[in-house]
Amino acid sequence: MIDLKPIAEKIKEADAILIGASNGLSITEGLHLFADNTAFEEMFGDFKQKYGLQCILQGMMARWPSEEEKWAFWARLIHRYCIQYQPTPVMENLKAIVGEKDYFIVTSNGECHFELCGFDQWKIYEIEGSWLTMQCARPCHGLRYSSLELAEKLAAEEKCGRVPTELVPRCPKCGGSMDIHMGAGERMIPDTSAKKRFKTFLDAYHGKKLVVLELGIGWRNQLIKAPLMRLVAGETFAAYVTINLGEVYIADDIREKSFGLDGSLDEMLLALRESVEGGQSTF
Repeated sequence: MIDLKPIAEKIKEADAILIGASNGLSITEGLHLFADNTAFEEMFGDFKQKYGLQCILQGMMARWPSEEEKWAFWARLIHRYCIQYQPTPVMENLKAIVGEKDYFIVTSNGECHFELCGFDQWKIYEIEGSWLTMQCARPCHGLRYSSLELAEKLAAEEKCGRVPTELVPRCPKCGGSMDIHMGAGERMIPDTSAKKRFKTFLDAYHGKKLVVLELGIGWRNQLIKAPLMRLVAGETFAAYVTINLGEVYIADDIREKSFGLDGSLDEMLLALRESVEGGQSTF
C-alpha cells in the first residue's frame, strides 16, 4: 500500500505546482511515438509498407522523397491526435489536482494536449516544439505559424499518401519549404517567449512552497528530469513527486523531500486526486 496523504498535504499546502511531462504521459493517453502497434498500423500501414516506417517517431524524423508525402504524414498525425483529440481522464484528474493553484508546465510532448484540454497556453513551455506550429525549414527568419487549419485541409485532400502540390505550405519570406516546429531538429526555432515565462514563474516562487509533479519521465532524461531535480535541490521548501510505470528514479540529494510512485499515470493521478479532495489516502 502507498500512503498518498503526505503527497496530498504537500500539494494542498503548495504555493504553486510545476508539472514536468514526457512520453509516459502521451503513452497513457494512447499516443505511442515509439511503437509499431495497432494504432500505428491503422494510421500509417501504407507508409510502413512503402517506406519501412516502424513508428511515428521515424516518420517525424524522416527525409521524405517529396513535400507532398511529408505533409500527408503530418496531416494524418495532427488530424488524429490534435484535431480529433478529446480530453482524457488522466488530464481531467491532473486539472483537478492543480485546482485553483498557480502552475507551469514544461513538456517535451509536442501534440499540445495540455492546451487542448484547457490548461493556459501561456503557462506551457513545449521544450521540443509543437505540432501546431510550423516554421521555415532553413530557417530564413524566426517567426512561427499555425499549422492547425492547414493540417485539417491537407487531411481532407490527401489521396494515396500525398497531398495536392498546390496546398503544400511555402515560407512566406523566402518561398522555401516549411517544417513542423517539432520536426525541425537542429534548425528548430527556440520558443524564447515560453522560456522567459518559465523563468518568470521560477523567480516568482523562489523560496516558496513549490511542488514539482513529474509525469512519465525516464531516469535518463537530461532535458526535463535532471533540471527539475536540480531545481528541487536548490529550493529549500520544494517537494518532488515523480510518477512513472516501472522506473522511478530520485537523486540522493533530494530523496528526503521526494516521493516516488511506481504505477500507471491514469491510476495514480485518479488516486492522488481523490486524496487531495479528501477521499482515499492509500493506493
